[in-house]
Amino acid sequence: MKVFTYSEARQNLSKLLNIARKEEVEIRRKDGTIFSLVSKQEKEKSPFDVPGMKTKATTRDILRDVRESRAG
Repeated sequence: MKVFTYSEARQNLSKLLNIARKEEVEIRRKDGTIFSLVSKQEKEKSPFDVPGMKTKATTRDILRDVRESRAG
């Protein structure tokens, strides 16, 4: 774990964020307060996680089309 003073963190923010991608970073203030900086990991998305869409098709229409596509 890397430890930075508040002043160092302020002057080297870009470097600090790059380090935080890989490991936890602590920032310490003069008054003794300690802050921890960690990168948030993006959640893996399912390939089936797609936005919905509006359509005038009914369930019956969709089922008919699925049956036709499987028969042909």
